[in-house]
Amino acid sequence: MNLSQLRYFVKLAHEKHYTKAAEQLCITQPSLSHAISTLEKELGVQLFEKKSRNTELTCCGRQFLTVAENTLNVLDNGIQMLSRVAKGEGLIRVGFLRTLGIEYIPDIISHYRAAHPSDNVEFTFEVDLSPQLLQDLLAHKLDVVFASKPAADTAFHCTAIEKQDLVLIVPKNHPLAGHSTIDMKDTADYPYIVFNKKSGLRLIVDTMLEKAGVTPRIAYEISEDEVIGGMVAKNFGIAVVPFMNLLLQLDVKILPISHPQYERKFYMITNKQIYLPPVVQHFCDFVIAHSKID
Repeated sequence: MNLSQLRYFVKLAHEKHYTKAAEQLCITQPSLSHAISTLEKELGVQLFEKKSRNTELTCCGRQFLTVAENTLNVLDNGIQMLSRVAKGEGLIRVGFLRTLGIEYIPDIISHYRAAHPSDNVEFTFEVDLSPQLLQDLLAHKLDVVFASKPAADTAFHCTAIEKQDLVLIVPKNHPLAGHSTIDMKDTADYPYIVFNKKSGLRLIVDTMLEKAGVTPRIAYEISEDEVIGGMVAKNFGIAVVPFMNLLLQLDVKILPISHPQYERKFYMITNKQIYLPPVVQHFCDFVIAHSKID
């Protein structure tokens, strides 16, 4: 049995006349007769019977018509769906760090929608730490992730799309609060509040301190930068955090880091081992074209 036979059967069932059905199918009447005969032999039942000048469905034919129509409807819907996908329509499942959800993600997606107003594109969003986002990307639960760069020997394709400034924050009554900028070596005597090891920032901060020759006295490990800011404001320690407007509302001194040099970038990450649907690839191309990083 093949799809042509099913389509021929459904057409004949509705037209009830071999000649008319064959004309609409753009085939010869003998070809239609042969296709129906072959289908009946394969199924082992008669599907049509002659009634006057017309051809009517048998009881088996009527039962099979429901099955054939449902099958063809499912197939045609699937073909239409894939056709839309091929044209750049569909669903994009996006995962990102909470930090990027404040401004970057809403901004880039609003720009994408404005640039493609006629495209039928839907988004879903997941917010988490980098390790979980990457795990979901590998598990095919996400299409694209915006997070810290994974290890170099992974199955991911990474493109830098955004830079982020890091600052040292200290309580306003802290001995370092009198500085206008900070060399990290001057922080060695003070307890630190640091990101926990699940955070992509932890490695960056650890590397900065190592370059400065500082072995930090870690007082607390916390996952959320807002919580770290609140703890610093209440004299629980000092911390290196991404600059965010929230810091301006807290009772902390914000110190730009003059040394050592550091690089904090965010990356658009996809799974290079799987096929990206056109809608996802179009979105990724748009993000790269509007990246602020050369």
